[in-house]
Amino acid sequence: MSISSTRLGLPDRSLVAGLRDHVDLPLLAVAAILLGIGLVMVASASMGLGERYFGNTWHFFQRQVIFAAIGLAVATFLWVVPLARWERAGPWLLILVMVLLIAVLIPGVGRTVNGATRWIPLGMFNLQVAELVKLLVVMYLAGYIVRHYSTLRLHFLGFIRPLIVLGVGTILLLLQPDFGGAAIMLAIGMGMLFLAGAKLWQFAALAGTIAAGMAVVAVAAPYRVARLTAFLDPWQDPFATGFQLTQSLIAIGSGGWFGAGLGNSVQKLFYLPEAHNDFLFAVFAEEFGFVGVVALIALFAVLVWRCIQIGLYAERAGHAFGSHLAFGVAIWMGLQAFLNLAVNMGLLPTKGLTLPFLSYGGSSLIVSLAAIGLVMRVYREAQVPAPRAAPPARRRRGGAA
Repeated sequence: MSISSTRLGLPDRSLVAGLRDHVDLPLLAVAAILLGIGLVMVASASMGLGERYFGNTWHFFQRQVIFAAIGLAVATFLWVVPLARWERAGPWLLILVMVLLIAVLIPGVGRTVNGATRWIPLGMFNLQVAELVKLLVVMYLAGYIVRHYSTLRLHFLGFIRPLIVLGVGTILLLLQPDFGGAAIMLAIGMGMLFLAGAKLWQFAALAGTIAAGMAVVAVAAPYRVARLTAFLDPWQDPFATGFQLTQSLIAIGSGGWFGAGLGNSVQKLFYLPEAHNDFLFAVFAEEFGFVGVVALIALFAVLVWRCIQIGLYAERAGHAFGSHLAFGVAIWMGLQAFLNLAVNMGLLPTKGLTLPFLSYGGSSLIVSLAAIGLVMRVYREAQVPAPRAAPPARRRRGGAA
């Protein structure tokens, strides 16, 4: 006598199999864990600020929950919409990128905070343009690579066209100014072009030129020079230019092996600026210690690995556009997480970059969840082979560059 799994209260195997055909369960699990950690840490790191400025201990946490709900709705929408629509919308996505980058600089439209004009007020929250631009650039470049694959690999013109677009976007971001956002966008674009098969010598020459240009831009403004000198030796001026980094290092060092425990961070109590924002990782390290930090890094590593695997899966199924989307999201998430952690630990100068899924902010959280929804759509479509052959989606060793 057999007893069905349904009568035992267990999920039907057919339902589980159907779910696996539509979503990548490891990626879904990792994204959900990171989102949960982010909500808990925003609550922990912002209680004092919420009470002091708004009279509500849970002010920032409540807003972050709303942002998470919006992000999940956007991710679901992107999971439902066929990728072919986004591929056809490439030119319109590019226009939207330029409109957003120009609009934020228009007086009366963009909002200025601490000398930077990076936000467009949208009622309940301020849209940080650079965050949305990253997603739109990934979608545009994926379509460009598919449409101009042969030209990109064989002719310099095919390589330089998207770089002109990235160059214009970089200039507009630097006018905000947003040096970190500009660097991330360039890195995403160049990484995607490299994986698409751009010639190595062109890539190396351009990377060197861009690195030199960004170095010039970095030292051209006094505040950027101050950040660089503070990064090199923050203890030289620990109460001025080096204050934020020294407080971050104190928080990380205080965590020890296992941390002080959830909610027991001392540095978040008005010592560490932006404790719930760009420096949330420092609070996490203080409360969960070295073991918690290793676990968090492992979660991000799995996230990036699954995005790459889904990209390879889509490539084998002949879905070139989807594969490049997944690769672009992998580069973006991995690089931004690495830079945020490196800044918190004093390995790089302060750049004002959020930690995906964890840092407080509607723009960052919504766009990060949207990117995961897009990759889930890639996985969903990769279950069915493309009806016609598509060009290889990434560089192959030994092949023509």
